[in-house]
Amino acid sequence: MSKVSTIKIQVGLDDQKVPESIEWSATDNKEERMIKAKGMIVSFWDPAERAALRIDLWTKDMMVDEMADFFFQTMMTMADTYGRATPYKDQADDLRAFAKDFFKKFQDKQAAEEAGK
Repeated sequence: MSKVSTIKIQVGLDDQKVPESIEWSATDNKEERMIKAKGMIVSFWDPAERAALRIDLWTKDMMVDEMADFFFQTMMTMADTYGRATPYKDQADDLRAFAKDFFKKFQDKQAAEEAGK
């Protein structure tokens, strides 16, 4: 191994251990400071168990519309990754279509809630 990159994640918790702040940095990042975030989804593949190990966290001030955007963008990125990593472009396209439908349904719910006020 000729190079090692380190990713550091700091999570500030309240008295009930609910995340109040999330910050991260990486040795390969141009930024030389901790970068603020409101949410994170980290997945690791355990080949021995054939299982995904995940850390999903979000701060208590993350708004519902931010969460919908976060999930939409994450699903689109996952589709891009799957499309590059496998020969199954059709499934990558299926995931993109699902993500778009997911986000459209969220937007429709938000519009209905606004109209009902």
